[in-house]
Amino acid sequence: MYTIDLILRHVPMPVSIERKESAAATAVYQQIQQAIATGTPTVLELTCDRQVGKKLTVLTSEIVAVQMTDKDALSNVTSRGGFFAQLVQQPRN
Repeated sequence: MYTIDLILRHVPMPVSIERKESAAATAVYQQIQQAIATGTPTVLELTCDRQVGKKLTVLTSEIVAVQMTDKDALSNVTSRGGFFAQLVQQPRN
């Protein structure tokens, strides 16, 4: 099982979907990556292979980062790689 995690602007926790096959996960990862690269805000709807019926719709301009991990490979590792969100305080006027 492959997990695709999305970090969204102003959302502290990642949202994720899962794919059973490597090729399908890579295709979704590249689709999201291309949507980020274009810079044109569009609506992207994603579904999950593990939780049938789970749908995720995001505005591509709100995606800050995307990560794909192999869940099976992580079962032998004690610490999972991932995102680190740092709060940056904006100066007040």
